[in-house]
Amino acid sequence: MAALITGNTAEFAAAVPHGKLAGLDVGTKTIGLAICDAGWHFAGPVETIRRTKFTSDLKVLENVISREKIIGLVIGLPLNMDGSDSPRAQSVRAFARNLAPLALPILLWDERWSTQAVERAMISADVSRARRAEKVDALAAAHILQGAIDALANLPNGS
Repeated sequence: MAALITGNTAEFAAAVPHGKLAGLDVGTKTIGLAICDAGWHFAGPVETIRRTKFTSDLKVLENVISREKIIGLVIGLPLNMDGSDSPRAQSVRAFARNLAPLALPILLWDERWSTQAVERAMISADVSRARRAEKVDALAAAHILQGAIDALANLPNGS
């Protein structure tokens, strides 16, 4: 059976009752990576992966998933402002399909404002431009993952 890829939080929650999740902010040059606790309370940034070939990117993700005992993925989906698919969203959907070897349920999560929200927070905290560039992808992944786990926790019969 193929791994679940969905935008429906209830469907994802049914496939992944509880456990550590990883959040991904997939860009053309980097992948921001975040992880949450098994109880789905707090998400935090882990690292920014420099993209190379997909097989190499997959190997890095496999190592993190194995090390951290990840049981599901939340991937930011960059929709257009009207909610339709952007070319980047189509690319992210293809990336999610290519993660089939991981055999993990995947939740595609609307990330329209994640990077801007993180950038604003870092600017207001007076983080230097160089430091922001270094951290924004992993922090955006944490923002995406936190939004998803907040929604999952608020489902009927949620945690």
